[in-house]
Amino acid sequence: MAMNNKKLTRRDMLKLVGFGASGAALALSGCTPATPMAPTSTPLPTVTPAPTPTAVKELTVGTTVLYYDFRCIKHLYEMLKTYGDWMLLGGADEQKPAAEGTVEAWSRSAENPVAGWYGLKKGLRGRFGVYIPPLMEELGLAEVEHNPRNNRMRSK
Repeated sequence: MAMNNKKLTRRDMLKLVGFGASGAALALSGCTPATPMAPTSTPLPTVTPAPTPTAVKELTVGTTVLYYDFRCIKHLYEMLKTYGDWMLLGGADEQKPAAEGTVEAWSRSAENPVAGWYGLKKGLRGRFGVYIPPLMEELGLAEVEHNPRNNRMRSK
């Protein structure tokens, strides 16, 4: 897998986030949506891969560069599998509290696998529930609703 700025395939990205070859094959089976993704006001992030699964993950949305712990994708996938139902995204800025029971609240919780924030850039650690779910959807790991408000996600 190339680690430079070349576009990664879904299989490459799944390997990078810790799903391995067999996990990637399982996650990729049937991941092509039957209908095209509805337009959204939030652009899909540009992804720069991390050199190791525990290193920093960089997402560029417009001109804003966000940094997340690279394990967040696998951890969120596992949490959603365990949860077994739709979960509200609940995106909120770092300075605002996240609604309980949302993906955003989980990403900040002391109860998640990293015992705190997945966002690593002070001042921009929030909005996990806005930027990571579309990436997981693109990887074929989750279904994400695209309504004007109160969107939810679940694992595939």
